[in-house]
Amino acid sequence: MYAFIEAEREAHGVEPICRVLGIAPSAYYVHRQRQADATRQSARAQRDAVLQDTIATIYHANHAVYGVRKVWRQLQRDGIAVARCTVARLMRAAGLQGVVRGHRVRTTRPDESAEVSADLVQRQFAATQPNQLWVADFTYVATWRGFVYVAFVIDVFSRRIVGWRAHTTMRTELVLDALEQALHDRELDGRLVVHTDRGSQHRLNRSSQRLLLV
Repeated sequence: MYAFIEAEREAHGVEPICRVLGIAPSAYYVHRQRQADATRQSARAQRDAVLQDTIATIYHANHAVYGVRKVWRQLQRDGIAVARCTVARLMRAAGLQGVVRGHRVRTTRPDESAEVSADLVQRQFAATQPNQLWVADFTYVATWRGFVYVAFVIDVFSRRIVGWRAHTTMRTELVLDALEQALHDRELDGRLVVHTDRGSQHRLNRSSQRLLLV
C-alpha cells in the first residue's frame, strides 16, 4: 500500500490517495521516515535487514544452490539463532531459491508432430448418463522404490474410475491398457467420447479402433 502511494504521489498527491484508501497521511509519512532512517524501524524490521544480508552472503558464497534448510543450518553453525520459517520468509522475499536435485517428472509431453484429434468436449466436462464421456489421464506416485506411473479412466457422470493401470515405466501401452480394461468391464450401448490431453502417452491413433467400436 505504501509502495502504491509512493508511486502515485507525484500524480495525485498523498492526501487524496490516503483519503481514498482510508488511511491517515501521517501513517505514510511515518513509514517514509522509518525507511529513510533504519534506527526508527521496528526491532523485527532491523533484525530482518541484518539477516537478509547474512542470508544473501551465505547463498551467493555457495554458488546460489543452497535452499532454506542448508542456509538455516549454516546460520546455526555460525552461531546465529533464527527460526527456519524466518529464513524461508526472508529468502522468499528476496527471491532466493535453492537448486533441487534430480529432475522433475513430466507425465505430459506434447508431441507437435502428431495429428491432433478434434476436441469434442470443448472444456464442457458434463454427462447426462454413464458411459457418455470418459476422461483419461496419466500421473505418477513417488514410492520408496522409485516412481510408479498410473494411468486411469474416469466416467464423468459417476466420477468413478472405470479403468486403470500402473507400471514402473512411462509408456504409451499403459494408457491403452487402462482404456482396454474400461471398455471390457463396462456395457456400452451408445456413443462414447474419451477425452485426453495432448501428451505423447495418450497418442491413441494406432489403436483408435478401440474407441470407434462404440
